[in-house]
Amino acid sequence: MNDYTLLTDDQLVSLYVSGQDNAFDVLLERYKNRLYNYILYIVHKEDTADDLFQETFVKAIVTLRNGNYRADGKFYAWLTRIAHNLLIDHFRDGQAENFMTDEMAGMSIFDSIQVSDACKESEIVSEQTLEDVRRLIEHLPESQKEVVKMRYYQDLSFKEIADLKGISINTALGRMHYAINNMRKMAKEHGLFSRE
Repeated sequence: MNDYTLLTDDQLVSLYVSGQDNAFDVLLERYKNRLYNYILYIVHKEDTADDLFQETFVKAIVTLRNGNYRADGKFYAWLTRIAHNLLIDHFRDGQAENFMTDEMAGMSIFDSIQVSDACKESEIVSEQTLEDVRRLIEHLPESQKEVVKMRYYQDLSFKEIADLKGISINTALGRMHYAINNMRKMAKEHGLFSRE
């Protein structure tokens, strides 16, 4: 009669590995919305997001059952890394061809960075575009610049950024929001990234 919801991720993983399947159900419930939204944000197609979401959890289950997960209190980061790798494969294999041609025109600067980050070997974003983005980042207020660099260049989560900077997660998210808006405004003023 344990209340699994009170347990940490690593405790739930241990229970699942020891044969208590209900423990994994709690992990799934805990992170399914967040992970699905992350995947959907990148692919913009619900059916593709559904497939990648399910594949992520299948891969997680197989890894856990094989005893290849190291408990370090970062279960969600580990799940996100699995999803990230599947997204890279998805884009690299050309499965996202329709997404690339139909949706790219309406994407923001950071959507483009997200895609290029997920598909490093592609030529979606040219070197010149990346240089323009770097220059825009340098013109941001220091607090916003730090959050952008930590998120996109150091691949830190907003929780990690908040902890390192001694601020709340909401403050970190707010700084990122203002940074993106400021960069969009600067890009528009300078005629960057127009796709006309």
